[in-house]
Amino acid sequence: MKKVLTIAGSDSSGGAGIQGDLKAFSANGTFGMSVITAVTAQNTQGVSLVHDIPRKVIETQISALFDDMEIDGIKIGMVSIPDTIEMIAKTLIKYSLPKIVLDPVMVSKSGSHLLQPDAVNALKDQLVPMAYLITPNIPEAEVLTGVKIKSEKDMIKAAKELMSLGCQNVLIKGGHLEGPAVDILFDGMEIRRFHAERLASNSNHGTGCALSSAICSNLAKGLSLDDAVQNGKAYVYESIKYGFAVGKGVGVLHHFHNFHEGGSRNG
Repeated sequence: MKKVLTIAGSDSSGGAGIQGDLKAFSANGTFGMSVITAVTAQNTQGVSLVHDIPRKVIETQISALFDDMEIDGIKIGMVSIPDTIEMIAKTLIKYSLPKIVLDPVMVSKSGSHLLQPDAVNALKDQLVPMAYLITPNIPEAEVLTGVKIKSEKDMIKAAKELMSLGCQNVLIKGGHLEGPAVDILFDGMEIRRFHAERLASNSNHGTGCALSSAICSNLAKGLSLDDAVQNGKAYVYESIKYGFAVGKGVGVLHHFHNFHEGGSRNG
């Protein structure tokens, strides 16, 4: 079984972050490991506290894993401050790295800011160039590029701007635009469009985490980038379709829908 690593923050509500990543890894047939960058106190209605993990603890978590085993894929999620970003980049560069999927998490589904403004440049300068694939949504792509995105044409323009930062591939998620959800994948030469029917569902907490983790798992298993993205989108679509409420706010994905007859919500 392929071994994949998530470097991200902990979501105490279990829907996103480390917890969501590990569920998505398992559901997509890989063995998940984690390096925790921050501990959040949150529920389905919002984030009430973020505690960033000290640099040395992050470094030691990464080193402990790489010194012991071969890692087949890395997904990087919530990295809220420059110190965290700098330590991740400084530590990872010591090792022979697999493909890295970078999900530049900035704002939670409840509207809480998870990436501090002074960390944006550090993310662009240090982690984006290490990424095989970066998976921003439209607001994140706007922050990273300065391009205002109102159409597919704007998405393509932003994707090209992101490529100039040094990553190998860009997937801009189009869920924030009106109409069918269209994602744009750019590899520096060709534009590919991935369409999905828009679901009328409030169960979308952790969708970005799940997509990037599913893609990371698929790449680790040897799938092509196109197939990894297509399969990842199909997985997230079904996870939203069979999502459910666990609290008073945003609903969660059913990460393990494919292990339950008819996508049952009830185990």
